[in-house]
Amino acid sequence: MPLGVAVSDGVIKVFSDMKVQKSSTPEEVKKRKKAVLFCLSEDKKDIILEEGKEILVGTVGQNVDNPFAIFVKMLPDKDCRYALYDATYETKKNKKEDLVFIFWASESAPFKSKMIYASFKDAINKKKLTRIKHELQANCDEEVKDRCTLAEKLGVVAISSPQLPNSPLTPWTFLLPLSLMVLAFPNPF
Repeated sequence: MPLGVAVSDGVIKVFSDMKVQKSSTPEEVKKRKKAVLFCLSEDKKDIILEEGKEILVGTVGQNVDNPFAIFVKMLPDKDCRYALYDATYETKKNKKEDLVFIFWASESAPFKSKMIYASFKDAINKKKLTRIKHELQANCDEEVKDRCTLAEKLGVVAISSPQLPNSPLTPWTFLLPLSLMVLAFPNPF
């Protein structure tokens, strides 16, 4: 781990809670985080949870219609952050959820902040948050503007289609990985 940086127990607990899904009760699921931001402490010695920068699974579909859009709005305009986003999608066979580690380094962030966050990234991602399938680095709003952009960054091609006639379903998107067709709905679960 880089000299002088530690990952707080709160960050480790949030990661563990987001990772564990199968044994959760419905009440525990509602309290689980869909997205969360991490930042450096004031003294730049700890990676901590950013206060109030989270989306709970229980709010999706109630207070939050598009969690990814809300997540993008949480990212600071002039600083860097680490984030975890719980991406949800469906394959022909089942529903899938994968955690995505995101390193946000805004183009408008001070150079020093970019360097500090970049140098500490491995302390959180590779040493503490193990078994994350996807990692994304974004530097501007264009790189995280919508779920289709996220899908493309993760190596999936997204094709949008209009609402089906006489169908209660909302507009849908086919996500086509190299060998598997995935159907994902814009209002995630």
